[in-house]
Amino acid sequence: MAANVWQVAATVGAVVEEGDVIAILESMKMEIPVEAPCAGTITELKVKPDDKVQEGDLIAVIS
Repeated sequence: MAANVWQVAATVGAVVEEGDVIAILESMKMEIPVEAPCAGTITELKVKPDDKVQEGDLIAVIS
């Protein structure tokens, strides 16, 4: 599914828990939260607001 990045809720260096919202996508007038798949520290964000993403695109790197 194609979507636009509406909001990036996380920042590089932030500590996240599994299930924390990293970003919110918008597709067909619906908001879709992107949740952290694991706990860790965000070392890299691959998107910014208004970017276009496809299913499977990398949103963030968590280590």
